Amino acid sequence: MAENGYHINGTPRLNSAVADGTSVPQPSPQAQTISADEIALYDRQIRLWGVKAQEKLRSANILLVGMKALANEIAKNLVLAGIGSLTILDDHLVTEEDLGSQFFVSELHVGMNRAAAAISQVRTLNPRVALHADAENILLKPPEFYAMFDMIIATDLDLAPLSIINAACRFVNKPFYAAGSHGFYGFIFADLICHDYVIKREKSNLSTQLKAETVTRTIMASSTKTENGKQIEMVTKREIYSPINLANTSPLQPEQISSRRRKLQVLPLLSCLRALWEFQNVTGRSAPADSHEDSKLFITLATEKHQELQLPNETLRSEFIRSFLDNVGSEIAPVTAFLGGQLAQDVINVLGQREQPIQNFLLFDSEDSKGPVYALHPIFPPLDGPVL
Repeated sequence: MAENGYHINGTPRLNSAVADGTSVPQPSPQAQTISADEIALYDRQIRLWGVKAQEKLRSANILLVGMKALANEIAKNLVLAGIGSLTILDDHLVTEEDLGSQFFVSELHVGMNRAAAAISQVRTLNPRVALHADAENILLKPPEFYAMFDMIIATDLDLAPLSIINAACRFVNKPFYAAGSHGFYGFIFADLICHDYVIKREKSNLSTQLKAETVTRTIMASSTKTENGKQIEMVTKREIYSPINLANTSPLQPEQISSRRRKLQVLPLLSCLRALWEFQNVTGRSAPADSHEDSKLFITLATEKHQELQLPNETLRSEFIRSFLDNVGSEIAPVTAFLGGQLAQDVINVLGQREQPIQNFLLFDSEDSKGPVYALHPIFPPLDGPVL
């Protein structure tokens, strides 16, 4: 399923294709300088993050695993932003249920592979992006498969496959995102391994010290420049990340449980998400059935996870547990739109090495309109002193 390439500044772009996973279309190496047409097309976003960041975007090769409602939103935002290449991998077929939550497929696609069915509609958003569909099971891919990508995003998978993909990404030193939606609730996880980025701010009277800010974040460098008559400081920071299997068993940061007031602010969604993943590990099933036995087991697991996090019992209400169970596996468009937008924006910032990235779990409770980020890592000793 190939289409003719098109030209930017006289340079042909590679064809989009549905292939066997052994090759992926890459942005043309001869056209790394952004063209005048692209500057006009992406004018609004270039004003936000600059030409250099847009050039990094247009050369980015991204893998998106899964193609349900959440992945639809991620693909839409990344393609409209002007990434270089997107590979969509999904080994499932389009069902009638997909038609109620996904906007890249229609009744004509029922029975087709999800990734292949979505490609034509994704292409209409931005024909400049090279597209590729892969219908193979992601768990059959060797670690070397991930080496060709600049970013890997896995959506709506159980914890076990997420951990396997995350480990493979770490093996080839590639940043990894995971995300999932469950009705009114959802999460985004980031493992960027080691990521440097620049914060731009007006220079203060105090000199910036090169030192650790948190157990994961360190100030690496600082420089100044004059912009519109003001002294602007460019601060380079480095974030260190943990894989999802470690983050899932790590405690909350001490400052988040240092007082009862702060403990009460932690979303019970964290305990329920961990309980869901433990349920998958114990039973081998993706979600609890609507049965007394499964409900009892889930409540037990959620209570255990809540206690492990040292959170007050009263914040894990039975009404919330029931609501979470009722929502597991379902898709609600406003929730997937929010999560997809947040994740895509973080990917754009990371590729452009600008702004503070997600560190490392973002949870979203749409019923309470809350989306806090929790830094979940194994306990590290405090870091003091200058950066060597």
